[in-house]
Amino acid sequence: MTELAYAVGEDTPALLSETIGATLARTVENYGDNVALIDAAAGRQWTYTEFHRDVRALAAGLLRLGVTTGDRVGLWAPNRFEWVLTQYATAEIGAILVNLNPAYRQNEIEYALGQSEIGFVFAAERFKDSAYASMLAEARPNCPDLREVVLFEAPEWTALLADPTADELARVAEIGASLTPDDPINIQYTSGTTGFPKGATLTHRNIANNGYLVGELINYTDADRICLPVPFYHCFGMVMGNLAATSHGAAMVIPAPAFDPAATLRAVSEYRCTSLYGVPTMFIAELALLDSHGDASDYDLSSLRTGIMAGSPCPEHTMRQVVDRMHMREVSICYGMTETSPVSTQTRIDDPLELRVGTVGRVGPHLEIKVVDPATGETLRRGETGEFCTRGYSVMKGYWNQPEKTAEAIDTDGWMHTGDLAVMDDNGYVRITGRIKDMVIRGGENIYPREIEEFLYTHPDILDAQVIGVPDAKYGEELMAWVRLRDGVSDFTEDDLREFATGKIARHKIPRYVHVVKDFPMTVTGKVRKVQMRAESVEILGL
Repeated sequence: MTELAYAVGEDTPALLSETIGATLARTVENYGDNVALIDAAAGRQWTYTEFHRDVRALAAGLLRLGVTTGDRVGLWAPNRFEWVLTQYATAEIGAILVNLNPAYRQNEIEYALGQSEIGFVFAAERFKDSAYASMLAEARPNCPDLREVVLFEAPEWTALLADPTADELARVAEIGASLTPDDPINIQYTSGTTGFPKGATLTHRNIANNGYLVGELINYTDADRICLPVPFYHCFGMVMGNLAATSHGAAMVIPAPAFDPAATLRAVSEYRCTSLYGVPTMFIAELALLDSHGDASDYDLSSLRTGIMAGSPCPEHTMRQVVDRMHMREVSICYGMTETSPVSTQTRIDDPLELRVGTVGRVGPHLEIKVVDPATGETLRRGETGEFCTRGYSVMKGYWNQPEKTAEAIDTDGWMHTGDLAVMDDNGYVRITGRIKDMVIRGGENIYPREIEEFLYTHPDILDAQVIGVPDAKYGEELMAWVRLRDGVSDFTEDDLREFATGKIARHKIPRYVHVVKDFPMTVTGKVRKVQMRAESVEILGL
């Protein structure tokens, strides 16, 4: 008889039973002279001793500003060293860091500020065409909990890093000692089928252990240097990257504020990085750059041995090139979701290439996974398709201020229901085959159609809208909106949608394609048939 689609991870190494601050202090004690952080764009680097000094100085500065344990502190910026300092300084005093997506526009930033009752925001003044300072000023009258905004370019930021007094450092240490691993320390926003973002609330135990164990499975040591072109506002950067590094004494390397293939490869070459992270589209861009430069003539990638690829499935051809041309023979595939800190399954460094292309690996240490019938909750047999569920240390504390949504996601036995469809093979390896929630993954960004549909309803010409993902060679998936127009409106184009949405929602959420219809395909019970819509869209677009 086929075994049940259930698997439990190894019980070694032991889970960390300490706060992020305690782990960092232990690393500093063991590896104080190691390089901790390099910001290539800023031309700066820190040893672990220097990094810890600045983290504690900033923690003292936060206390002077009035930040206390449990306060929500928003962080709105691209990848830069200030982001990392703030991540660890808030953890030192138990303030809850709220990650704000650098792509947010006005509606989105105001929602996040209000929903998590953010009292303090640290931000870049601007990045590319996003004027963070102006948007925060506009949001302030609508966000009564917001007390202070500090821009990284302003004197107020420099003042926060001023040398602390002995009493201030003692206070930081006292607060740190009072914290527990189960205290909430981070909120990350993830949308859902309701269309309204939910704040996944994560603890020290959640994210410290996930970063540590992900690093263990790719054999991180204090000799590693991790190149991080992936965003810090997401778990990929701040957990799988930063926390994996600081729990092993490895270095965090920021190649640029946002992904740039040339800057990434330069950083790997110049700083002799041993590990590189990215979604498949990032690796594809890097390989294309190697092609244009005569392979590795301008970039010495021989220091690479490992890395992580996640976010969407990797084409086999790309994986083979990453292994052979970029020297990443121990590259690992990870799968998870924000609500699980994020990684639930991971390929091992000695897995054959076909498993690193065709699956998302097997269960991580100290976790349980299963595949269930979405309707009944019954655990299925291996080889059968059902909903992927996970349980263990990584499952979030809950959605911030949304107990009903938390109860919908985490059952009474502690299982997180992901909404993803999966199949487990006889060896416990998992393939993700679809998404119950119709989530679209565009270039590694998780996009939830219902959120965009809710926004499209605000357009005066649109009566109804349905958003789906369609195949795309570059991003894996692109967004397509099917719209029903109000009486008297005869036309609506991609340009009309783009003009309406620009500045209101993030660019990557603006549908590339628009299809005007009189009615949507429906089931006999009155539900929209998105499967049929996708099939028809492929024909319409000639994909």
